[in-house]
Amino acid sequence: MSPSDHPVRVRDVALLAAFALFLSTIEYVIPKPLPYMRIGLANLAIMIGIGCLTMKEYSLLVILKILGQGVLHGTLFSYIFLFSLGGSLSSAVVMLLLYRSLRNRVSMVGISIAGAFVSNIVQILLARMLLFGQAAWLIAPPFLITGLAASLLLGFFAQGFMERSRWIASRMPGSS
Repeated sequence: MSPSDHPVRVRDVALLAAFALFLSTIEYVIPKPLPYMRIGLANLAIMIGIGCLTMKEYSLLVILKILGQGVLHGTLFSYIFLFSLGGSLSSAVVMLLLYRSLRNRVSMVGISIAGAFVSNIVQILLARMLLFGQAAWLIAPPFLITGLAASLLLGFFAQGFMERSRWIASRMPGSS
């Protein structure tokens, strides 16, 4: 990356972070069947950024998403923020590792499912350790099933977008 590309790259991270926060705000107003159960719409921005951002930019995007959601939803200094932090970081790492190592064998649908599964497991473990004890496992089945359904839809959307988007194509490594 040349120094002249730097402003474009910063704009890309900022654009994807704004997109994540916009989707998070939309999701916030969608009624939830159970408290804390979310679709994870903001992860679309993370999945879109996975192929066109450097590791440093991708990490910055994930941190901006986590902090931005905490500020927007007023959870920054609460246990809910810890759940978001744990789930988002674990999900982002797993999705990035899968994308970078198995990109030709795993679609964005598979990457999305893996990210959602890891995020949900980490959040259930945190709920068990911090709040609910063994009772946290009672929420696991509906939490994991909802996560699977949502991640399928988000994965299909991300896959379609990444295949058709000229914006993504222009930012992929090796494009001019």
